[in-house]
Amino acid sequence: MTSRSAAEYRIEDLAHASGATVRTIRAYQDRGLLPTPERRGRANVYGDTHLARLRQIADLLDRGYTLASIKELLEAWDAGRGLGGVLGLVAEVHGPWTDEQADRITRDELHRKFGGVQDDQAVAEAVELGVLEPIPGLPDEFLVPSPQELSVAVELHGAGVPLTAISGHLRELRGQVEHIASRFLEFTTEHVFARYLGHRPPTDADAAEAAELVRRLRPLAQQTVDAELARAMRTFATRHLQHHLGADTPLGSAPSPSPSPGESRPVLLPPDTIRAVQQLVGPQNVAAFVKSATEREVQARTLDALATSHLKANQVDQMD
Repeated sequence: MTSRSAAEYRIEDLAHASGATVRTIRAYQDRGLLPTPERRGRANVYGDTHLARLRQIADLLDRGYTLASIKELLEAWDAGRGLGGVLGLVAEVHGPWTDEQADRITRDELHRKFGGVQDDQAVAEAVELGVLEPIPGLPDEFLVPSPQELSVAVELHGAGVPLTAISGHLRELRGQVEHIASRFLEFTTEHVFARYLGHRPPTDADAAEAAELVRRLRPLAQQTVDAELARAMRTFATRHLQHHLGADTPLGSAPSPSPSPGESRPVLLPPDTIRAVQQLVGPQNVAAFVKSATEREVQARTLDALATSHLKANQVDQMD
């Protein structure tokens, strides 16, 4: 390479400076992604423009663009339309979709959290699912992308759920949540973003406006899912508990025949409890009374859980 101030590179020097291979640089030239180099005798001479272009291509490839779409963007750049707005939109979409901060955990700490039993198979499944990520050079330490997700697994295991069941549940849940995310993106693209993405590449102004909309709409998916999950849990938890308390059938009646496989059997209230409720509200109101009491209990426990979670969060914040 000549002096740096001359900004001239042979192809081998350009490859070294950019991190690309000589073959890749030639392939980019054939595709029209790089400007034609200056010809001097039998050699091609490249400049800082070529180096900057190679770095742009590498950055766009890292962001998930194909070479065909990169060519369109670069042609827009060369036509004077700029890439700032598009890259801003890409950066916004690739930004974090949660305020949660990743954490680290050692293998020993992991075993202690799950009852002190070493289970390398469970660790391997957690890595496969992305709950844990190996750290290069540190075989006994892991990155935890979502400490909240790991905490849920710890609580479920502490309540008696086997690790294999937790992994299976997460796989099933992930598929359902990915479907929800896909539908939300299809919905917002159809009704919001289609007008910005109808032409390729979008103008800087359109891309900047779309990026601002992403910032505004980012929390809506989670807020909608949170609200609907709370509604569904309230409805189904009440029905589930009523079913197991026997509130769906006349209380005090003879036990029903053995349930078929997969069917739950109602748990009938003790006769003394039934008589006490009948004396309090009358025989005709027993089922309604049990239903109301059940709903109040579910709501009270939900509030207790929320209050406990909030208290723990405040304690963590104070420790930080």
